[in-house]
Amino acid sequence: MIKKIFIGFLTVLLVLILWNWQLVTYGVRQGYGQLKIVVEAKPIEELLNDPLFPDSLKRKLELIQEIRKYAIDSLGLKDTENYKTVYDQRGEELMWVVQACEPFQLTPKMWKFPIVGAMPYKGFFQKQKALDERSRLEQEGYDTSIRNPGGWSTLGWFTDPILSNMLKRNEGDLASLIIHEMVHATVFVKDDVNFNENLASFVGDTAAYYFLAAHFGRDSEQFIQYLQEDQDYRIYSQHILRGTQCLDSLYQSFDEAESFETKKQKKEAMIQKIMTTIDTLSLFRARKLSGNRLPNNTYFMSYHLYQARQDNFSSELDNDFGGDLKSYIKHLTEKYPFL
Repeated sequence: MIKKIFIGFLTVLLVLILWNWQLVTYGVRQGYGQLKIVVEAKPIEELLNDPLFPDSLKRKLELIQEIRKYAIDSLGLKDTENYKTVYDQRGEELMWVVQACEPFQLTPKMWKFPIVGAMPYKGFFQKQKALDERSRLEQEGYDTSIRNPGGWSTLGWFTDPILSNMLKRNEGDLASLIIHEMVHATVFVKDDVNFNENLASFVGDTAAYYFLAAHFGRDSEQFIQYLQEDQDYRIYSQHILRGTQCLDSLYQSFDEAESFETKKQKKEAMIQKIMTTIDTLSLFRARKLSGNRLPNNTYFMSYHLYQARQDNFSSELDNDFGGDLKSYIKHLTEKYPFL
């Protein structure tokens, strides 16, 4: 009897593996890539005691430890083993993230994964795999893009190291990034990546002000630089989000009888209008579209994914918690049990 049960279990397991073969092989590749980074990462203390390691980078490593401590003590974010080691990227990118979107709808392509649920992006540690995925999606008619993330959270599955390219960031940007990823390890709702990314962006961007004020002072160069860069980004983000609404209205106005080329021309004209009006924005530093290629729907959906709910979180923080970010985070951790 036990033998039959065991054989039956193995049969079911084999069927499930074969049925989800692509997901299994993807998971193995991702696990291997992440494990390689974790194994090769060095403890911070080793680099701080290395006389050949640049003093300027040592200061950044020390700053990250201050950011991490602040996030735990003053914000109530989860205390993990993350950001206690450093992985040397040797100037190379580590991950390529593929996104895809319907060509005439602001509807992202979703990938389903165990535990975390549906996600509107798919990461690869091998560039060619990302390029292959993009080509496949383009053949299916999707708008696509590939980006290199500055950091990511493994949600406790691995110990997340400091990536050496992070040390190129200025103090405010670094604080925002580290806190952003620490939020993911504290509050993460399955199948709601829009909530997760918007929340992490809100807390990271907001808390960076608090950290810089406490660590350097409000009159410091670091605080002022971050304030100007962040305000520029918020103004730019709002412009792109307004553009997202314009595109959505355009797509909804399309008639089924219109040809693909006609829809494409109208779409490109609208995107051109959105992007060429960037120079009307009041920014500390002028920002223009790089290159000659117009962005596609994935560009606009990315801003929606990370920035569309900032005002909602800000209102809730101020109205319900009197601006107390630690209390707000505590409330969220109680309302949304981790995964």
